[in-house]
Amino acid sequence: MAKTPLPDRIRPQSLDEVVGQKHLIGEGKILRKIIENNEIPNMIFYGPSGVGKTTVANIISGRTGKTLHRLNATTASVADIKNIVATLDSFLAMDGVLLYLDEIQHFNKKQQQSLLEFMENGKITLIASTTENPYFYVYNAVLSRSVVFEFKSVEVEEIESALERAVELLKQEDYAGFCIDISQDALCHMAQSCGGDVRKALNSLELTLLAAKADSGRTVSVTLEDAVQATQRKAIRYDRDGDSHYDILSAFQKSVRGSDPDAAVHYLARLISAGDLQSVCRRLIVMAAEDIGLAYPQAIAIVKACVDSALQLGLPEARIPLAQAVIMLATAPKSNSAAEAIFAAMTDIENKDTGDVPAHLKDSHYGGASKLGHGNEYKYPHIYPDHYVEQQYLPDNIRDTKYYKFGDNKTEQTAKAYWDKIKKKED
Repeated sequence: MAKTPLPDRIRPQSLDEVVGQKHLIGEGKILRKIIENNEIPNMIFYGPSGVGKTTVANIISGRTGKTLHRLNATTASVADIKNIVATLDSFLAMDGVLLYLDEIQHFNKKQQQSLLEFMENGKITLIASTTENPYFYVYNAVLSRSVVFEFKSVEVEEIESALERAVELLKQEDYAGFCIDISQDALCHMAQSCGGDVRKALNSLELTLLAAKADSGRTVSVTLEDAVQATQRKAIRYDRDGDSHYDILSAFQKSVRGSDPDAAVHYLARLISAGDLQSVCRRLIVMAAEDIGLAYPQAIAIVKACVDSALQLGLPEARIPLAQAVIMLATAPKSNSAAEAIFAAMTDIENKDTGDVPAHLKDSHYGGASKLGHGNEYKYPHIYPDHYVEQQYLPDNIRDTKYYKFGDNKTEQTAKAYWDKIKKKED
């Protein structure tokens, strides 16, 4: 008979056993309170693979008293949902149904909408999980009836604790009567090389032990070299919570900002080698807006396309579109004018009384607006030559403030020349 995989054998049975997600299920945190009060709303669990979404859903199902149904949206159909609906109001689902729907992003609009009526009347409580941003992949009708909880990659130290618990289980079961001697460096490498995925780390541990042989003293030894071979990854220094993580990300962005494609690709390779796909993708989008900005406005759209491709492909193929994005950003013209403008505007909002919106800019699409003077003196730019007319837009208290300064790159200077020409006609 096939043996149950190690990750399933040590799957936590209580919230206290779950590694990671302390921002959700730590003492006093919102999701823990909901579970402990047994008042379960419709929920969407969003986050990468192997971080505890299914585990937490299992723990919830054990507390509700509802009939649990599981579907995976990659293979399920509307017929599967109809079969679940058919059990409602029957002896089989007296207290309602808890539906755990994995990978909900693979359900089309019709499939997702087939759940709405039963979500609203409370006969089906939906817990959906997804590795994709639900605000892009889950339809608004379902999203508006659900609470979204973001699960994050598990930190290295917590993955190490899960590995240590797995070793203790194996000592009692598969290796009863044996001594398992596994170095801390080996455990650390497995935890670091899994990209925050607990399941992947546990699979690496199981594979490493399967490849190991007991010596004459019935000791099974696992070294760092064994762990490296099992994970097929280089053991590199990369602490997600420490200086190394932020130093590499800092060097990565500064190399792009400094227009050095070779250094930028080097630091990209470090991040990819550590399996840190999420940090790379987030930082690329930030750099496209902050450092390239209006010098090459199309950069952010290109980066978004590369990031989406990388996330869809997964590693190792993801490294190719990511390298494309990094080299494009590093060799593109640079401007931080948009970033400087919003930083300056936010500073004023936080530190000054900027004043009220000018009356002529206020909403006038309701009866009585004109009596209040709202919109009465507004000049509609499109009826004027060149679609421009001079009028005040900023509040009186800051009417002469300049937040945006044209950058010295070709794109912004072209725009400046155009507006200098248009606005001089009004002088």
